[in-house]
Amino acid sequence: MAELWTLLTENPATFKGGGIWRIMVNINDALTAIAYGLLVLFFAAGIIKTCGSFTDLKKPEHVLKAFIRFALAQGAITYGMELMQALFSIVQGIVTTVMSGSSMAGSVTELPTEIVDKIESVGMLESIPLWIVTLLGSLLITVLSFVMILTVYGRMFKIYMYTAIAPIPISSFAGEPTQSIGKNFIRSYVGVCLEGAIIALACIIFSAYAASPPAVGDTELSAVTIVWNYVGELVFNLLVLVGAIKASDRIVREMMGLGG
Repeated sequence: MAELWTLLTENPATFKGGGIWRIMVNINDALTAIAYGLLVLFFAAGIIKTCGSFTDLKKPEHVLKAFIRFALAQGAITYGMELMQALFSIVQGIVTTVMSGSSMAGSVTELPTEIVDKIESVGMLESIPLWIVTLLGSLLITVLSFVMILTVYGRMFKIYMYTAIAPIPISSFAGEPTQSIGKNFIRSYVGVCLEGAIIALACIIFSAYAASPPAVGDTELSAVTIVWNYVGELVFNLLVLVGAIKASDRIVREMMGLGG
């Protein structure tokens, strides 16, 4: 769980020493030149689409509106990286607030005393099936943990991809017919950043469950049965957590009205 908390609060600019971020910034700079060309293209297409005739272009309000749109789109491309970082900082502040408000970061679940006593009283032969059950449970928990960490890593990779390709969709703001591309891009980027808040909430809910360990049940049962029941319930809770984390992108899309 501590690894998840660390990844959720990590800044892409400093992640893994910042090497990946520098590459994305270089790609962003390279695509900026192409974006300026698309800016003119989208602007011209928008003028042709919105103005019915050359007479409309002579109207001051149309000229002013087109000029403002072009200037704003050009500014968005020029300062696109700053815009992306500002949006990330705002959403990351939400994630940090959610995590700090829970006061559950780094919480550790301990085995109930009844199970510990039962395990310590097991003989040599009885410890073999107990060892097998423990090994299976550990493997399942490890696999589920890897799935969760990979999902959080995937969010970080998506942020890198959005940052690198940003100038292209942002240039679509130059034309009124194509501005929906830029709007959807911004909303999708904010959605990817918000996935961190959803994942943090899922971890907080799981931590609340983990704070109340699974019931031991009948202490007269064998140690293997008690441990199996305990591990099974713990794995089930982890499966629910994995499902919530994997569904974070879908939840955000529904919240943002992105569909898909």
